[in-house]
Amino acid sequence: MFPGGRKRSRESEKDCLRREIKEELPKLKLGGISLWKEVKARNKRSGRKMSDAIFIARNAKGKLAIGDKKEIDRAVWQKPRGVPLTPTSRFIRDRLFPRKSKR
Repeated sequence: MFPGGRKRSRESEKDCLRREIKEELPKLKLGGISLWKEVKARNKRSGRKMSDAIFIARNAKGKLAIGDKKEIDRAVWQKPRGVPLTPTSRFIRDRLFPRKSKR
């Protein structure tokens, strides 16, 4: 699953991202980040409203050491296909890494 978190009051989306990464993966350092896409939709299965801000980081350096074992049980670098994903994570993966068309 892709990392996630909730924005605190008076916190920008970028500040939220950097805080969440620092809490969950404290040894990972992100370079410049930019907003890629905002997604506001309703989950087709649960009916729950979804509101996600998806960022792209130019660089990510450091170890994937876990900060809070209650939130994350493991962290690994993974290729984008062959991993079970939530509907939101699948949406992100398919937009960032579309399948190559076979000709």
